[in-house]
Amino acid sequence: MWKTLLFGLGALVVGAALGLGSAWMAVSRLSLSGRIIDGGWTTNLNTGATTADPYTRAAVARDGLLALARTETVYFTRFTDDQGAPLDAACIYRIKGRDLPARWWSVTLYDQEQYLSRNEDGAHSIDATRVTRTGDGYEATVSATRGDAANWLSARNAGKFSLSLRLYNPDPEVQGDPGKAVLPTVEKVSCAGGA
Repeated sequence: MWKTLLFGLGALVVGAALGLGSAWMAVSRLSLSGRIIDGGWTTNLNTGATTADPYTRAAVARDGLLALARTETVYFTRFTDDQGAPLDAACIYRIKGRDLPARWWSVTLYDQEQYLSRNEDGAHSIDATRVTRTGDGYEATVSATRGDAANWLSARNAGKFSLSLRLYNPDPEVQGDPGKAVLPTVEKVSCAGGA
């Protein structure tokens, strides 16, 4: 009797662990259903859609994202540089891009806990109205200190961070296929200690 009870309890524990683990993995990044990867930037066509699957809805709820419909906003997230290495506050990056196909756009840096980086630098994002342009595009520096950068995103206290790009009132072509937007590059310039 005790063997049967212990076996049943063990099966219950293993089943719960597998179920909870697979659910956590499914929502740890937005669901694969509707996912688009464009040069390191990731979006999900189902974010903000009434047709979103349960995993996408769980990921959006877990992250606290106020997801608007694709006609209002298209969201992109990036966790790596152009070489595929994780974004790290110990490094300096250069973001290069052109104006994006939307009424307004922004790029915001979030720390490893997915909050604005805890610092008093006042440099959490760049956007279409406040970015200094050079020629037909713009460049921004992502680093722990500003230096002489005209456009700067502060990574101070951010650890392994991510970048979120939002296109507000995107052009109809991008609403239909977000992969058609030409998104900015994120090039690693250097890292502390040569990492």
